[in-house]
Amino acid sequence: QVQLVESGGGLVQAGGSLRHSCAASGRTFSSYDMGWFRQTPGKERAFVAAIDWSGGSTTYAYSVKGRFTISRDNAKNTVYLQMNTLKPEDTALYYCAATLARDRPASRSIFYAYWGQGTQVTVSS
Repeated sequence: QVQLVESGGGLVQAGGSLRHSCAASGRTFSSYDMGWFRQTPGKERAFVAAIDWSGGSTTYAYSVKGRFTISRDNAKNTVYLQMNTLKPEDTALYYCAATLARDRPASRSIFYAYWGQGTQVTVSS
């Protein structure tokens, strides 16, 4: 069982930056690939970024590539999402998620068994 607690959301102007953190419980954090997803009202949860158990492999949604960076610190049981050059269309509820390590970081939410509570990011124009 993995419990995920997120922090770092908020309100920011377009062009600004925010950093999400997601702290995981348990001693086996390094056994899990981690992902970030986001959701807006009336839409399905969308993939943002994912990182493998070691931090050596990452993947991003096209819409955030070059602006967002996912990273992790296994010693702190924490995964991060640095969001730069934010746009109003990045406004969403952001979730972190965990899945046992796979061949490559998964971009489909169905593969993730554990989810954080979600934190709101609002980007004003």
